[in-house]
Amino acid sequence: MKDQHIPVSAPASDRMTADLIAPHDPMPHDASTVPIFQTSSFLFDRYEDMAAVFAGESERYVYSRGDNPTVAELETLIARMEGVEAARGFASGMAAIAAAVMPFVQAGDRVVAVENLYSDAFRLFECVLKKFGVSTEYVDGTDTEAVVEALPGAKLVYLESPASWSFTTQDLRAIGAAARKEGVISVIDNSWATPLFQRPADYGIDLIVHAASKYLAGHSDTIAGLVAGPKELISRINHESYHYLGGKMSPFDAWLVLRGMRTLNLRMARHMQNGLALGRALSAHPAVTRVRHPAFEANAGNACLSGYGGLFAFDLDASVGIARFTNALKVVKIGVSWGGPESLVIPAQAALGLSGTANVFQRFGTPAGSVRIAAGLEGDEALVEDVLNAIEEGRK
Repeated sequence: MKDQHIPVSAPASDRMTADLIAPHDPMPHDASTVPIFQTSSFLFDRYEDMAAVFAGESERYVYSRGDNPTVAELETLIARMEGVEAARGFASGMAAIAAAVMPFVQAGDRVVAVENLYSDAFRLFECVLKKFGVSTEYVDGTDTEAVVEALPGAKLVYLESPASWSFTTQDLRAIGAAARKEGVISVIDNSWATPLFQRPADYGIDLIVHAASKYLAGHSDTIAGLVAGPKELISRINHESYHYLGGKMSPFDAWLVLRGMRTLNLRMARHMQNGLALGRALSAHPAVTRVRHPAFEANAGNACLSGYGGLFAFDLDASVGIARFTNALKVVKIGVSWGGPESLVIPAQAALGLSGTANVFQRFGTPAGSVRIAAGLEGDEALVEDVLNAIEEGRK
């Protein structure tokens, strides 16, 4: 297992860091942070002002299910960070994923998706789109040739780099170029890397999705999603899904994400440091058969990363009782999600029993001894000690 030793210093450029700290200049009323415009409606002084909006001649705010100034600040910030023209905020990461896919497919179309994708994205393809005659072909994302060969005739390719649970990466440059050549819309979930560590648009990817509940917000206190990309594609999302499906980001949730993003570069450096420390310790442990982290495994897409998130997985051998290991953890907590200050684990043994008609863990053969860990912001020595002690408890 090779540790690539990406530096743990803040990866953002000076310009990007400044954008995070002061996303809007000037602020209304010289405020030091973006105000919360907690209103459902915006009022008009004259009939002519309202008529101009309805005629498409004015872009002023009307109703917060459409546009809101606080949400707009966040949309502008994420678009600038990702190096694209526009963005749209949603009530959850899953709402953002659905909005990034549904306007671009119809009955009879085929989607290409990487294996080991996020479980609810998998359910969207298998339990929703399939009902409407959209088929999905799943391909090993580490096999760039196989992904490229699957693109002709497809309408959309859906990527996660790194992919959920396997944490394998995809060659975004090669796939992005091939998708554009074939006229295939490319979508990627970039929640793990954030714009600080990976900018997919630089490699030709069309639409970029974020579960803003994770690293962008960073405090385990909000649910939100974002889609960023070219104006043309965001306009299609606006007209073909955003206004009708109702998954609108609220002003308060947008403010929480904006608040979190002001410390994103500092937090991501610590998440990376803790994840690498855990990965190094686990890679040297005799009961660990594999560390599923881009820093410890060579994959085609690793070159697209300038740093690492703290979320990864590791496989324990049969000598470790998964329940005993999990229950022995003290610093690391048991729970879903990731990206907040606290470190969390989910054992695959529990996830394999996920109820429902489409179990992504069973479909793509997640090992029962695999454990996903989200390295939080605690001290790295305490995290390493806790996990290693729990492994020993699990072996008793």
